[in-house]
Amino acid sequence: MSEVKKQKNGKFDINWAYLLIFIMLGALFFTNRGTSKNKEVDWSEFQQLALENSFSKFSVNDNKIIAVIKPEKIKAILDTDSLPAPSLFSSNEATVSVIAPSGERFADFYEKESRLGNIDATVKYGDGNNIWYSLLINVLPFLLIVGFWIFMSQRMSGGGGGVFGVGRTKAQIYDKSAPNSQKVTFQDVAGLSEAKQEVEEIVDFLKNPKRYTNLGAKIPKGALLVGPPGTGKTLLAKAVAGEAEVPFFSLSGSDFVEMFVGVGASRVRDLFRQAKEKAPCIIFIDEIDAVGRARGRNPNMGVNDERESTLNQLLTEMDGFGTNSGIIILAATNRADILDKALLRAGRFDRQINVDLPELNDRKEIFIVHLRNIKLDSSVDTEFLARQTPGFSGADIANVCNEAALIAARNGKEKVQKDDFMNAVDRIVGGLEKKSKITTVEERRTIALHEAGHATLSWMLEHANPLVKVTIVPRGKALGAAWYMPEERQITTYEQMQDEMCATLGGRAAEELFLGKISTGAANDLEKVTKQTYAMVVYYGMSEQLPNLNYYDASGQDWGFHKPYSDDTARVIDEEVKRIINEQYKRAKQILTEHQAEHQALTTVLLEKEVIYSDDLERIFGKRKWLSRSQEILEQQTLENPDKAAEELLKAPEKKEDET
Repeated sequence: MSEVKKQKNGKFDINWAYLLIFIMLGALFFTNRGTSKNKEVDWSEFQQLALENSFSKFSVNDNKIIAVIKPEKIKAILDTDSLPAPSLFSSNEATVSVIAPSGERFADFYEKESRLGNIDATVKYGDGNNIWYSLLINVLPFLLIVGFWIFMSQRMSGGGGGVFGVGRTKAQIYDKSAPNSQKVTFQDVAGLSEAKQEVEEIVDFLKNPKRYTNLGAKIPKGALLVGPPGTGKTLLAKAVAGEAEVPFFSLSGSDFVEMFVGVGASRVRDLFRQAKEKAPCIIFIDEIDAVGRARGRNPNMGVNDERESTLNQLLTEMDGFGTNSGIIILAATNRADILDKALLRAGRFDRQINVDLPELNDRKEIFIVHLRNIKLDSSVDTEFLARQTPGFSGADIANVCNEAALIAARNGKEKVQKDDFMNAVDRIVGGLEKKSKITTVEERRTIALHEAGHATLSWMLEHANPLVKVTIVPRGKALGAAWYMPEERQITTYEQMQDEMCATLGGRAAEELFLGKISTGAANDLEKVTKQTYAMVVYYGMSEQLPNLNYYDASGQDWGFHKPYSDDTARVIDEEVKRIINEQYKRAKQILTEHQAEHQALTTVLLEKEVIYSDDLERIFGKRKWLSRSQEILEQQTLENPDKAAEELLKAPEKKEDET
């Protein structure tokens, strides 16, 4: 009982603030009523003051007369020099009031004395019926204050959404009856075939519920879209809004967050209240992790009570004692690991739909969608573009298409060509080309040796990614760069990771071998290799001293503030990482020593051309024996006939990986 009472006393009731404002305005109203300077006199004294020409104006209502005193006469009559300050309910005039024997008596007196020149004041006669005017002036402000206080009290307690609607939901409502010039459908969503099938089933259920209910099936109450940024989660929800013939509520998780206590929970209640009125309908919450974070994850660090109360209200509305029949909830996040378990359970979000980065065929479909409105040259091949953009999300591909069109327009072209797309990919991956950056002759040679080392090892190693292009033109923060064509594989073997590490260390190894000194240019390579090696030892169990051990918690609960292994094990991990890196570094130097002449020739060509392609390496090293048929065709795309090469690529047999 004491805890409940403490919670109630801890919350500030906004009605007390309105009551305080009401009392202050009322006090201001009543205290200002007597602030004007007024003196009541009898009829004889009034006549004497009038004959002294002390007044500037008379106001007559029946036999009551109010005379305004001239400024120079105020001190003699009222014994003060200062006029009253004007206020909301009073003026700054000093007056004298008198009850005359009758209105006719004052009229005779005024007419006689003004004719003699003793009085020069003006007279204003009233109609004698001023009771309503007085009532309006005296009572109306008080009634307005009381009415305003009652209105605000009803807004707070009557479900009106709080002060000025702060507790109302900010959801945007899309309905089929409302005109929408930018309607998105499933045809605009390329790739994502599995995810589209899941949400299409939800839309189909809302359109044809009997097809499912006749078999005893129930539609999932909610579906959670999970995936990296830019993969099309929000676009998929927009397509649901365009396809569904039911009301669609769209809002972000941050729309529930507000600085006022209780506003988030109030907006959740208002959202589901409106949804129940329009059921059947769909609610889409983007970035739900803003309010759906796990409760009590770090109790020592403190918790956000407002966010947790919002989450509790959301959990109750989604699957509490009340019924939400006809309401389907879609949500999107790229941080599913931090969501509360109660939010992910069956009955709230029955399905988790993974929206991953697009594969090769998906990227081709996405390119086709984004190239609809772009004027293309015959040299552009979507299959080649799809293979040149591994790891790109749908948003990245849209950016590539737009950037290529901008580059073509900048160069005065009438159509977008293949080179424009290649430059766009380079621009996005490597950054802006900086040909004006000043580099010395020695620095250029060091950069060329470094990049040639990467290219040589990638050409000679079986599992290294095949080379596409090498440049020593600075881009972004990099002084040189090499572009490769990585294989899209689902699993990676120990040998493949070794070859990749060896090729990455080729730049540093070339500097040490052929210059006799090393530079800071390999910092990014060393960072990549170190992280990859630690992953091999700690996560994948690829170590001689620590085989088949994994020290990673994939459940998202983390290990707290302590490592899941002892200090002795940490020492072994460090030694294994050093051993693996040193072995691959020695291997890289050995391969470069065996092909020293070819490496020097490649460095010379790179210094002359600044940019070299795979056909330049083929002229120096000979045909790469590790190439598959598809990779061989890709490296010939820089030749004169890319269309023919693309046709051969479609005919090339692909080796399928066994599913694990």
